[in-house]
Amino acid sequence: MRDSDPAAPHRKVLMPHSPPRSSTLRTRAIARTLAAAVVLSSAACGRIGAGERAVLVPPPAVDETSTTATSEKAVLAGGCFWGVQGVFQHVKGVSQAISGYTGGDATTAHYEDVGLGSTGHAESVQVTFDPRVISYGEILRIYFSVAHDPTQKNRQGPDSGTQYRSAIFPRDASQQKIAQSYVAQLDTAKTFGAPLATTIEPAKTFYRAEDYHQDFLVQNPNYPYIVINDLPKIENLRRLFPDRYNIEPARTAVAVSVR
Repeated sequence: MRDSDPAAPHRKVLMPHSPPRSSTLRTRAIARTLAAAVVLSSAACGRIGAGERAVLVPPPAVDETSTTATSEKAVLAGGCFWGVQGVFQHVKGVSQAISGYTGGDATTAHYEDVGLGSTGHAESVQVTFDPRVISYGEILRIYFSVAHDPTQKNRQGPDSGTQYRSAIFPRDASQQKIAQSYVAQLDTAKTFGAPLATTIEPAKTFYRAEDYHQDFLVQNPNYPYIVINDLPKIENLRRLFPDRYNIEPARTAVAVSVR
């Protein structure tokens, strides 16, 4: 592929990275780019797929009850992990969102192997959140509404392959029940006008992705793929979930920028 062509299936071939910018400059860069991203993605949507698609789904009929726990994890897959991580980094109550791989073995939990589409892994994101602030069901609501298009099977926008599938990896029986109920609820209501392709898969080990994938959207808001496919998701989060939107993202410990 040509890395400069955002319509081509992205392999995330990164150019030499530049020094990380300050937090203030990164925040300003995101704000400046959001409006342009919405216009650009709308003009290009016939070419690149559903990067700007957003459907505000109803709350889950089944959700967690009140809890005293201060931390919970969710593992979700929905296409390129850059955008999914970026969305949840801007959600209030989320303390960390990490890009990684789930569904396969440790020996193949590497970007080049996963990109072959034969490892069983999906590009996924592990979301750590405070269930007193936001419930697991509310995390799933954002996942279905703005993080990806759950009707696309083994693809998202310009990216295709099982590694880009829509999948939920529940970590316990409670999460399993909530996820299964929510998928059935949305399908029964025909919320998307098409059946959900989202699979609910057995919990497997989450493997953290390489450092250069972490915080990619936050660090590189002007990167063509991010501008076209992912910044509109952040704008949709702000627009559809204003009470859940956090302008300052929750960053990982590693920050790598590219031009």
